[in-house]
Amino acid sequence: MTGRCLHEIFADRAAKAPDRIAVTCGAEEISYGDLDARSDRLACLLQAAGTGPGVLVGLCAERGIDLLAGLLAILKAGGAYVPIDPAYPAERIAYLLDDSGVGTVVTTSDVAGRLGGVPPDRIVLADAEPPEGRPVATARDEDLAYVIYTSGSTGAPKGVLVEHRNVVRLLERTEHWFGFGDDDVWTLFHSVSFDFSVWEIWGALLYGGRLVIVPAEVARSPEALRRLLVAEGVTVLNQTPSAFRHLVAADARQERPTPYRLRQVVFGGERLDVDLLGPWIARYGDDRPHLVNMYGITETTVHVTYRRVRAADLDHPELSPIGVPVPDLRLDVLDERGRPATTGNLHVSGPGLARGYLDRPELTAERFAVLPDGGRRYDSGDVVTRLPGGEYAYLGRSDDQIKVRGFRLEPREIELCLLGHPRVAHAVVTHRDYGEGDVRLLAFVVPDGEPGPDLTGQLTERAASRLPAHARPSTYHIVSEIPMTPQGKADRAALARSAQASSAAKVVQRIAEDVLERDEVPPRVDLFDLGATSLAMTRIIAQVNERFGLELTGRELEEEASVACLASCVEERLTVRG
Repeated sequence: MTGRCLHEIFADRAAKAPDRIAVTCGAEEISYGDLDARSDRLACLLQAAGTGPGVLVGLCAERGIDLLAGLLAILKAGGAYVPIDPAYPAERIAYLLDDSGVGTVVTTSDVAGRLGGVPPDRIVLADAEPPEGRPVATARDEDLAYVIYTSGSTGAPKGVLVEHRNVVRLLERTEHWFGFGDDDVWTLFHSVSFDFSVWEIWGALLYGGRLVIVPAEVARSPEALRRLLVAEGVTVLNQTPSAFRHLVAADARQERPTPYRLRQVVFGGERLDVDLLGPWIARYGDDRPHLVNMYGITETTVHVTYRRVRAADLDHPELSPIGVPVPDLRLDVLDERGRPATTGNLHVSGPGLARGYLDRPELTAERFAVLPDGGRRYDSGDVVTRLPGGEYAYLGRSDDQIKVRGFRLEPREIELCLLGHPRVAHAVVTHRDYGEGDVRLLAFVVPDGEPGPDLTGQLTERAASRLPAHARPSTYHIVSEIPMTPQGKADRAALARSAQASSAAKVVQRIAEDVLERDEVPPRVDLFDLGATSLAMTRIIAQVNERFGLELTGRELEEEASVACLASCVEERLTVRG
């Protein structure tokens, strides 16, 4: 496949097996031959509109066959697709259209109305039936294939420029691990705005497999996804650990093991905590399907490393193993002074590196360093440790980036959105892990003057109109000041701890109400006066300890055995522990 474009390899597959089903979406399906012909016709329209090598074309469509036809058409016309999720707020869509500078957008009739500002004559409908025709082949493997936007520390998303050859070599260099074939059935679980979709789409279509598009409502329902995997005979499933955790829970609710055909489950997009796989391995073992953790970054073309996860890994839950690099990539672990280290910042070099960032030469130069031999090395911003035997384990971010449901977010982007409100003087966004992959964004806002009773509601509405769902804070805390670290930076960890402590009273009150079986327990009333026994108090303390990870004994309540006193103890211990 080396030296060829993605769409050229797909066309070869279509020519060899035109009747093979390429894409399934619910009751709809399309063969390789029909998808090839349909995307050819759309590509002719795009070329007539001026699309060619280096030309960026917007792609905005709901999950479905039209989306895949439009994507292929853009590549066949020689252009690069810029995915724009139609679920994004109007302001976000407008920003992506403006920043990318796309002159033409491929969309569908039901979505076109959301593309305000795009002239009707610059819209190509993927659900139309244009005349027969074949586009003129113009693209080469070093041309751009797509531009996917990731969150930016300057407050604005940045487009990552990825070429055809970046993706082709990814599949070539990993096929010895996976054995891709035309009998595989892949899911397109992720939005095309998330680069995990690149792996899903081309892992299927470059090898003659079948791609099952997971409807948005099914992707949000673990039980519906479980049924779809069985009904469609899916063999390759790609998941963020957070999403798979919910599938594991849905599966565990079944009396008997589910008759999956899965042979590979690939994790990516965020840190994998191996203990979440315990119930799955207990039920299905670790041999079929293979459980594979692949660390990766958009700037290095989806995946950087490979690690087969085994049952023995459950004995070391403190590690998040990411394994060995894809064979054509090099990993360097450097300390703060740029010297080789066992634990430090991960730098990646090799042919997986993207060109850089769209119209951001300074940022490109900063993150993609040019080496003395002319090669390039990307600073990932991730901290890893090198293990004996040449493998690596992931530790976390070296900066403030956050992973939420597989999406990488820069808090600054969200903060700038909130700072746009005229009554906000300062805003800091951090996150809190509520367990089992439930990571939520917390916004701390210092008002400019009196906040007024409706500031939180206004900020909620502002975020909803400007940010995608995964980038919106779950809660807003109005505070008088932001705590600082000794280095003069906002102390996000302290803020997260304060948010946890401030909710302690409500949690303790709910626990007391459940144990005492009372509709309401006043905060300052002695619990023994409400009928609590010594055994009941022991149960309350035990549940509080389990909820907050503490070791309270009950002696803390000798002077006042109330919810308020217990909550105060919790807050104090959390603050000291932090």
